[in-house]
Amino acid sequence: MHHERIAILDYGSQYTRLITRRLRELGAFGLVYGPGATAQEIGGPDLKGVILSGGPNSVMEAGAPDLDPAIMALGVPILGICYGQQLLARNLGGVLHRSSRREYGKAMVRISDPEALLTQGMENEQQVWMSHGDHVEKAPEGFKVTAHTRGVPVAAMEDRGRRIYGIQFHPEVTHTTHGSKVLLNFLHVCGMKLDWNTGQFIEEKTKAIRKQVGKGRVVLGLSGGVDSSVAALLLHKAIGKQLTCVFVDTGVMRKDEMLQVQEAFAPFDMQVRWVDASREFFSALEGVSDPEQKRKIIGRTFIEIFDKEAQQVSADFLAQGTLYPDVIESSGIGGAVLVKSHHNVGGLPETMKLQLVEPLRELFKDEVRRTGLALGLPEDMVWRHPFPGPGLAVRIPGCVTPDRVKILQKADAIFIEELKASGWYRNTSQCFAVLLPVMTVGIMGDERTYENMCALRAVTSEDFMTADWARLPHDLLEKVAQRIVNEVRGINRVVFDITSKPPATIEYE
Repeated sequence: MHHERIAILDYGSQYTRLITRRLRELGAFGLVYGPGATAQEIGGPDLKGVILSGGPNSVMEAGAPDLDPAIMALGVPILGICYGQQLLARNLGGVLHRSSRREYGKAMVRISDPEALLTQGMENEQQVWMSHGDHVEKAPEGFKVTAHTRGVPVAAMEDRGRRIYGIQFHPEVTHTTHGSKVLLNFLHVCGMKLDWNTGQFIEEKTKAIRKQVGKGRVVLGLSGGVDSSVAALLLHKAIGKQLTCVFVDTGVMRKDEMLQVQEAFAPFDMQVRWVDASREFFSALEGVSDPEQKRKIIGRTFIEIFDKEAQQVSADFLAQGTLYPDVIESSGIGGAVLVKSHHNVGGLPETMKLQLVEPLRELFKDEVRRTGLALGLPEDMVWRHPFPGPGLAVRIPGCVTPDRVKILQKADAIFIEELKASGWYRNTSQCFAVLLPVMTVGIMGDERTYENMCALRAVTSEDFMTADWARLPHDLLEKVAQRIVNEVRGINRVVFDITSKPPATIEYE
């Protein structure tokens, strides 16, 4: 993609991903590179500036990550944040102070130079977010100190001639008032156009896909989740009939899943192979209760069926809905890019000798949703909660049978329906019902019953690395529980799970 970009070198700060987000909110396209990235790797006519992130190391330690000196010679503006600033100061001959205690949290910074470019449009004193051990004691030759705090003599410095800037605080964190203004000032110095948006992305991406695919045929596993759905629409827009989607009904999907996905995609005139493979899955799962075994069986069966379909299409490319967080999940480790294996249903590429097309690999989840809306994907598809590859099989501890799946599908559908009706669906990140392998006694009418217990799970989460249980109103829970017990034969007791992640995981298996 030849979009103007800012390269962000990731020195291990927990805030690196935030820098990328803030830049994109401002209309600038930022990409993260590993700490060892060379000038050759990040350079190019589209590079407009470089940001060096913070990080946990001390620049004075042996083996601390360094900066390729050739990056300084690329002639684009450079902004060092925290560790990045200390690195610049050390490499350019400044003096660093090694602190015995870390400064962490809010601090007041004083702007000492009203002319300073980075701090234009700010008050003389403002609150910032600090997180560091060392600091710069004396700026290198050619730099002007433009801000300080009580404990840090060089809270900001700039060398206008060489367009090199350093700040000790974190502008990307919301606790820094006007932090976005600092980044915006830097983008102006870089001469960025600030035109990164969904329309622009779709236009550039469709061109890039056409270029990559040429006359080739592309196959995509459509799950009905937002990532695969948006990837499908983007590819369809770019290459039309050269794309074939394969929807495999594993039998362990949500209630009427295939029908709903068919309805959502009906207006788009796409080529989709709808495969009902529930019998194969159920027979492969028969008698298996070990969670890891269930996952493997479903992954393997999925690949066999998908592979068979892909061969009939005689595809040259495999498309996947990989997102940017999956790509940078591990970019900090020497720039290696590993995608979490549970994202694609058990590692398709190994068995299939196909080239990969990943049209969403530069996007964050909210950008994917915006792209989906812009491409005309129905809102309820755009806002769907994530659903695990192995589906309901990991929400039925113990053996998976068609009967148990039917019971769970009904209970789950009631839960989701009531969440949507009450407006809670959009305020939670993931919600579902679980069929527990626990039988309990109950009373229905005048009869004693001995049936299954159902657990409801509802969490809120930013990135699914951690999650908190959603504080659903009691009357909503009561309504859901009543409906499930009354309408779903086989369940006579409903419980609500109030465990966060950690210590628990979101899913049950």
